[in-house]
Amino acid sequence: MRDRLLHLDVDTPALLLDLTTLEQNIARMAEFARASGIALRPHAKTHKSAEIAKLQMQAGAIGICCAKLSEAERLADSGVTALLITSSIVGRQKLARLARLYEQLPDLMVVADSPDVIVAIGSNMPRLPRDLPILVDVDVGLHRSGVVGVEAACNLAQTIERTAGLRFAGIQGYAGHVQQICRYSERCEEANAPAGELRSIVEALAKRGIACPIVTGGGTGTHDIDAQFGIYSDLQVGSYVFMDVEYLNIEYSQSGTGRFQPSLFVISQVVSASQPDHVTIDAGSKSLSFDGPMPRVVAPDGSRLKYELYGDEFGKVGPLSESDRLRLGDKVLLLTPHCDPTVNLHDRYVCVRNSEIVAEWEIQARGCAA
Repeated sequence: MRDRLLHLDVDTPALLLDLTTLEQNIARMAEFARASGIALRPHAKTHKSAEIAKLQMQAGAIGICCAKLSEAERLADSGVTALLITSSIVGRQKLARLARLYEQLPDLMVVADSPDVIVAIGSNMPRLPRDLPILVDVDVGLHRSGVVGVEAACNLAQTIERTAGLRFAGIQGYAGHVQQICRYSERCEEANAPAGELRSIVEALAKRGIACPIVTGGGTGTHDIDAQFGIYSDLQVGSYVFMDVEYLNIEYSQSGTGRFQPSLFVISQVVSASQPDHVTIDAGSKSLSFDGPMPRVVAPDGSRLKYELYGDEFGKVGPLSESDRLRLGDKVLLLTPHCDPTVNLHDRYVCVRNSEIVAEWEIQARGCAA
């Protein structure tokens, strides 16, 4: 199947999306969630695409997460409206943009991890018939953001409740440090602490008479583990739609097997074949992310050929023998090493089905750092 993709008439390097596998991954996660009695709030930071977000919503997702305000703006412009921005909004310009988005989207939610953020949001939001839902962002071990401790989380929830125009909607706890622990048993053990912290906060809030309808977090690496704790209302799964070298390197069960298959690749071609033991292809650090493992060659002969970075524009593929010599213009298919930042390097997905190009999808939220 993947060798057939090498014959596509596509300019390189390009981001290749296998629609059949993408749809299967979306359906399998949706089926898992329904069977487990848990909701999905997939994270768009992975795909940055309104088309994919809409497929997730059609499969039953209750909303879409965005890492940045700019991602939410781009998706909203493309008709995706049930959005949760998962990082705090700070700064005069961003607060003004948030106010405009709040007027546009009745289903918008944001997070906060300090009273100062709450005060700033409350002071800058327009007065509408509805209150803006705020989730308390909780540090469950990643230490990137979030309030620390049960008392701080409860106090912040009360601050939200006391602020005009705002409404406490729940808590968020993203255990990013757990998602890619290789051994399944170790990942199960490490996922206990974040879930326990969130449970303690929900119980403490209840003692103060504060309901906590949303407890959101988790991810692709712990989706099946988190669903068993009975504390999460929904999961912020992201990379399951594509899978990549990082996520395929971990065990997804005691047997090591998982529900999801790779759907995203970078297709490149040989631009120099002058060396006897390797070729140079046109996919380097401007086409692939290198904040993790190396890309994996999946065609041709993906079990043996290896990729090495050769610069901003180029990669090295080898070792070669006389029997499998690659020639100028031959295509090479690579599995993305880390899908999120790799997607961010491209303008569009080249969508394929049954080894034929059927569409091109704009990546609306690429480059959204603000």
